[in-house]
Amino acid sequence: MGHIPCKAGWSRAAWLLCLSLSSAISVPGAIANDDGHGGAGEGVVVERLVQESRSWDGATLPAYPPGQPEVTVLRITIPAGVRLASHQHPVINAGVLLQGRLRVESRTGQVHELSAGDALVELVNRSHRGISLGPEPAVILVVYAGAKGVPTTVLDKPSPKTGL
Repeated sequence: MGHIPCKAGWSRAAWLLCLSLSSAISVPGAIANDDGHGGAGEGVVVERLVQESRSWDGATLPAYPPGQPEVTVLRITIPAGVRLASHQHPVINAGVLLQGRLRVESRTGQVHELSAGDALVELVNRSHRGISLGPEPAVILVVYAGAKGVPTTVLDKPSPKTGL
């Protein structure tokens, strides 16, 4: 790690800034762990799981829908071996897999696999499905950032080619 040499003769403010920066540089992640919640000195650790402007397949996220904003948080439990029906999300959403293993497949054939602790930004307005890979259920916490009256999920009509 780096070191900032604090110099004799500096003002008190310069010394404090130098000491703060030296501490942050010598402690990995110290600045990243205090994102403004103000609890780093109390042992609070903030870990950014995901911050993205693109979904897991690389597509740019759309604008938020017009209207009164509405946030929905769901804990979804998918038994081992279950394949969800193909669906779309008309709103931006992101999830964290709390337990199990999950494979997400897009209608275009792209695949993304998650293990417990992994986060992802979901596809928006594009067909996909999740498959719980087992041996335990996949449990995912999903946060949807939508608008009042807009559904979080819409089921697709199956494609004769892919079954998705």
